[in-house]
Amino acid sequence: MVRFARIALLAVSVLVAIARASYAQTPTKYPVTDGDYVAHNFKFKSGEQLPELRLHYKTLGKLARDAQGRPTNAVLILHGTGGSGQQFLSPQFADELYGPGQLLDINRYFLVLPDGIGHGKSSKPSDGMHAHFPAYDYDDMVAAQHLLVTEGLGVQHLRLIIGTSMGCMHSFVWGETYPDFMDAMMPLACLPVQIAGRNRLWRKMSMDAIRQDPAWNGGEYEKEPEQGLRTAEDLLIIAGSAPLVMQKNLPTRESADHYAEKLSAAMDANDWLYQLNSSRNYDPSPQLENITAPVMWINSADDFINPPELGIAEKESKRLKNGTFVLIPISDQTRGHGTHTWAIVWQAYLKELLDKSAH
Repeated sequence: MVRFARIALLAVSVLVAIARASYAQTPTKYPVTDGDYVAHNFKFKSGEQLPELRLHYKTLGKLARDAQGRPTNAVLILHGTGGSGQQFLSPQFADELYGPGQLLDINRYFLVLPDGIGHGKSSKPSDGMHAHFPAYDYDDMVAAQHLLVTEGLGVQHLRLIIGTSMGCMHSFVWGETYPDFMDAMMPLACLPVQIAGRNRLWRKMSMDAIRQDPAWNGGEYEKEPEQGLRTAEDLLIIAGSAPLVMQKNLPTRESADHYAEKLSAAMDANDWLYQLNSSRNYDPSPQLENITAPVMWINSADDFINPPELGIAEKESKRLKNGTFVLIPISDQTRGHGTHTWAIVWQAYLKELLDKSAH
């Protein structure tokens, strides 16, 4: 089922802000517990192996179990490319969902915010292995998340998975790989098909810009390859922004130029290369029928990365056994790909999903 929702958004959000937030400590009013789970002798699909794979995570709330000891209230929230679990403590997300009486009230739910492999405080190339870090992909990232949840936190079942951008894609992998593991899924801002066309192009151009910068030095740089990173960041801003809001906030040539001039790349080159490259073989489309959990899938019409004119979402959503696809149309307040982090936009659909999947 396809719905067109006329919903207003409140503020600008672009991918570059999410990438920078990966390492920032956003102040929060919520009680957060930080932890690290170490997966020993983790084997990647490439055949490579790490003796110790560190997976950092944050939790909010307390885990509840039923009379049989089965977890009843665990919610896994998955971040996008370049981000981390930290981003879900931002006001536009947390303040709409985590408070008393809200949809993910932390007095009622146990929220798990992991940092994916190669992101945040989890094991990543910049820790020291540089370009010798294992070439992880989305299947590896989901397998590691599953280990964290089951072995690290003792959770054998999830009430809900929410995923934004890359996390949206991860949620489709979760749904196919572990179809009975969750009561419901809410993928936000992605497509469940191979990354191709313009989406692949901007990623490939970003990776090439870094690799072709002489300062990259095969990943063994003493100083960040600034020119390559700057080009990658420029592409990221174009991919993550929306034309109407950018025109509104940068209404003159001078304001646009000033915005561009004050940008500075804040990413590690190897980390960013690996983060982008991890999507190289993503393609859940052959197994979409294996997803049995209720799905509330939401994209926005001004999403450069997942443009609606492709017609992919409408086609693929029909293959979901218990799925609803929502397309948010363009307005003077929509925010492109970054819509996924502004919970005020889609929280009504989250309520519908929680009600529908309640036991």
